[in-house]
Amino acid sequence: MNLLVLGGTAEGRQLASALHRRPGYAVTSSLAGRVSVPTLPCGEVRVGGFGGVAGLINWLREHHTDVVVDATHPFATRMTSHAVAATAALGLPLLVLCREGWTAGPGDRWHRVPSPEAAAAMLPELGERVFLATGSGNLAAFAGLDLWCVVRAVDPPPPPLPRRVHLILGRGPFTADAERALLREHRIDVVVTRDSGGEMTAAKLVAARELGLPVVLLARPPAPDAPVLATVEEVVRRLDGLVRSS
Repeated sequence: MNLLVLGGTAEGRQLASALHRRPGYAVTSSLAGRVSVPTLPCGEVRVGGFGGVAGLINWLREHHTDVVVDATHPFATRMTSHAVAATAALGLPLLVLCREGWTAGPGDRWHRVPSPEAAAAMLPELGERVFLATGSGNLAAFAGLDLWCVVRAVDPPPPPLPRRVHLILGRGPFTADAERALLREHRIDVVVTRDSGGEMTAAKLVAARELGLPVVLLARPPAPDAPVLATVEEVVRRLDGLVRSS
């Protein structure tokens, strides 16, 4: 089975590792190339875009792909929509590997909002010093705010950025102790993040809860029209079933 894994997440790397040298699979992982030095998965890797839906269709045909697994970030809506369209055009199975979102617990002060713009509109009433952990692609929505913002990214994000910004370069995962120290050092009043889910990026939520800080949480986009599986193990079982039936 020729398998394309649309990756860039920890789950994508875990899936590639689980299938590496597993009988019956030839796996290629595709990374978007937005990070200058990405963490590479096991096995065959390609980096860069496909050139839209038409480019993805051509790639899948040329490489005789049997199945596509979308293991991109839950907010990578463009790549997911391209995968849905391309696999539908070719009649190929598509599985979506997407970790479950977070659930608020005792002590959490969460404000769920539908968009970065809604988050920006809410911030002035919540505090003056903001930790923006929304991903580089969402920062433009906060550019007009007259608030002091900490932005953390793997690579320097492109403009526009908030007027008063303090940039921290770093690659996670981060511990709750490290996140607590960051929030205290910069006297943060409110945290903004996406409902990415998973344990690897939850430390900032733990730190915010312990410090009694509000969190503005960007809601996830709608689920795609494809089977959505929450764990690597579920995907492997589904793929094994496809191999047996082929």
